[in-house]
Amino acid sequence: MNLKPLNDRIFLEPLEEEKTTKSGIVLPDTAEKEKPIRGKVVAVGPGKLDENGKRVPMSVKVGDKVLFKKYGPDELEVDGKKYLVGEEADILAIIE
Repeated sequence: MNLKPLNDRIFLEPLEEEKTTKSGIVLPDTAEKEKPIRGKVVAVGPGKLDENGKRVPMSVKVGDKVLFKKYGPDELEVDGKKYLVGEEADILAIIE
């Protein structure tokens, strides 16, 4: 992928959600609709500018796995592959 996001934009590769619980219960598609999205960061911008014109560094880096707001990102297709693109504020947590 030859895209470089601007400002505080982040490109994510969506990760598949588990459809079966640890105890073996299969979850229907409707049960997953309100979950945050899991994704792997594939590209990050340099960060947004503050009111003094200084660049605020990003909290995430390429390769981080994150929880992302369900309705925050936009879907985008690049070279036949689906990505999500959103702002740093749409990220809820980094998965360690």
